[in-house]
Amino acid sequence: MRLNVDGREAYAYTGGKPFDPTLPCVVFVHGALNDHSVFTLLARWFAHHGHGVLAVDLPGHMRSAGPALTCVEDMADWLWALLDAADVQQAALAGHSMGSLVALEAAARQPERATRLAMLGSCVPMPVPQALLDLSLTDTAAAIHRVASFSISTWASKPSYPGPGVWLHGGSRALMHQVLAAQGDARLFHTDFSACNAYTGGLAAAERVRCPAALVLGQADQMTLPRGAREVAQRLKAQVHTVAAGHALMAEAPDAVLTAMRAALG
Repeated sequence: MRLNVDGREAYAYTGGKPFDPTLPCVVFVHGALNDHSVFTLLARWFAHHGHGVLAVDLPGHMRSAGPALTCVEDMADWLWALLDAADVQQAALAGHSMGSLVALEAAARQPERATRLAMLGSCVPMPVPQALLDLSLTDTAAAIHRVASFSISTWASKPSYPGPGVWLHGGSRALMHQVLAAQGDARLFHTDFSACNAYTGGLAAAERVRCPAALVLGQADQMTLPRGAREVAQRLKAQVHTVAAGHALMAEAPDAVLTAMRAALG
């Protein structure tokens, strides 16, 4: 589904069904150097079970026109602008990694419009090591390789996990290279990482959220350590679901994540 947001084209995957703004809406927001496709399973399930689904490409990512936004606060404002363009008054907000920060900030900025909040693979704050920030500028391919290595747990390190024909490491790297090449922005990884690193308002934002909240965390996550989500979970009074996976939990543990998200989003 293509929308005009602030004069630029934006894309949202609707889960294989035409988007109906009269249905309860669920919005999915991807993480750094990813796109809507990381939410394919979840988007399709909710779209085929009574929801209107918008799995977005953030500005400058894949099918949404750039430039990429440089801070979480601007991404949150853009998300509500996209929902305005889609004629959506209220929505459940779900995000992974950087997208979880966007969902959190969006729920805090317009609490009367957020019906539920789900944060996957998240911690607040979300600092990025300086070495990785530098590498994302000087050697993007090496940064992609490093992130893929740390995002996928040792439980899922071999090909054919979680099923025949699947190679999570290769798929993760291929997606990031594809997103990087889509609009020719060589600094995109650095832009996304910098936005995560600079976002310091997450705990204060949590205090302004009024809707039910849930966190879905990977037990073996090395990118956003589960202990880093304790305080935000307390401030949100959130349900916490832990699955046997690393940071790329939607790909590693699709069934467990779907079960958790069904509980989180109702």
